[in-house]
Amino acid sequence: MYEDKTLVCKECGKEFTFSAGEQEFFAEKGFVNEPQRCKPCRDARKNTNRTERVMHSATCASCGKEAKVPFEPKEGRAVYCSDCFAKMHEA
Repeated sequence: MYEDKTLVCKECGKEFTFSAGEQEFFAEKGFVNEPQRCKPCRDARKNTNRTERVMHSATCASCGKEAKVPFEPKEGRAVYCSDCFAKMHEA
């Protein structure tokens, strides 16, 4: 039903393939417009507004190892390393 199409990226001007599988996916999702940018340009555009996460050091309340967490630890609140956190949520 669908056939691969060659499109031109409006960002870099290079040709890219809009595959039959991608076209089918777009149709299933209800998208009516074809992509205007190649994958590298879409990824670059997506990442321009992303800021790097600030990680904070804390001591794991369970094993005592250093843990890096994406939030500022509060006094009196337990913080767990990723291993201990995963063990707690297995059950």
